[in-house]
Amino acid sequence: MRTTGSVTEVRELIAEARRAGSRVGVVPTMGALHRGHTSLIEAAVAGCDLVVVTLFVNGPQFNDPDDFLRYPRRLQDDLDTCQGKGVDVVFAPDEQTIYPPGGQTTVDVGHLGTLFEGQHRPGHFQGVATVVVKMLNITTPDTAFFGQKDFQQQLVIRQLCQDLRLPIDIVTCPTIRDDDGLALSSRNVLLAPEQRVIATSLSRVLRHAREQWQNGFNDLPALRQQLREQLESTPGLELDYATIVDANTLEETTADSDPLVALVAASVGNIRLIDNLLLNATSETA
Repeated sequence: MRTTGSVTEVRELIAEARRAGSRVGVVPTMGALHRGHTSLIEAAVAGCDLVVVTLFVNGPQFNDPDDFLRYPRRLQDDLDTCQGKGVDVVFAPDEQTIYPPGGQTTVDVGHLGTLFEGQHRPGHFQGVATVVVKMLNITTPDTAFFGQKDFQQQLVIRQLCQDLRLPIDIVTCPTIRDDDGLALSSRNVLLAPEQRVIATSLSRVLRHAREQWQNGFNDLPALRQQLREQLESTPGLELDYATIVDANTLEETTADSDPLVALVAASVGNIRLIDNLLLNATSETA
């Protein structure tokens, strides 16, 4: 495994692989790798000849400076994980490599980036889109792998690749959960034991909504209200949003034939958590 923070070096390694006919996959991350990330790496290893993992904590996507400072950083652990999973190249640049002095260009993803996470975290998706475009431009992959846990993010990235004509396949891998149902997140390590118990209410309420839907309760306004009320009544949980929307557009719909996703976001103490569940899909596990 090669580890580098140099744009020139990572491009040379990828160019060499392409000359040999290799298919290149990239897994963009902010480090603090967990089983959710390793599931993306495993998918990349299974489908590509050269796998690149990027490790970079991207400041501009944090609208809360304290959240940025709290974000876990464990580079050596991440490198060990990548080594053990068969990663070929780790690109771990410093901030000046990604954001050189004097840089002015950012990526605005339009309406999709103003909904939900974009509304509650102003500037978040501009930060995400800008760094993802930079990473994709540096690594020029055939395929990039993202997790369904960040549902809106993967839609935004699909949209920007389409709009900017980036010739990259975007693969969305299923959310990975702990035994208690909590969706894996690098922030979970910050939860105290009693906070973790509260946090599991997100997945529990989502599963209940999906069970009701699959059992024939298709009154979407009532289901949305129930989703919100269940979370609003959970002690220790501060709800940002809870709704059911079209899984392609994130717009509210009354058509039960559309692909539907339930989205929730809430804070437990100062730890913000998001989760989602597809209601009318059979391929995802809870």
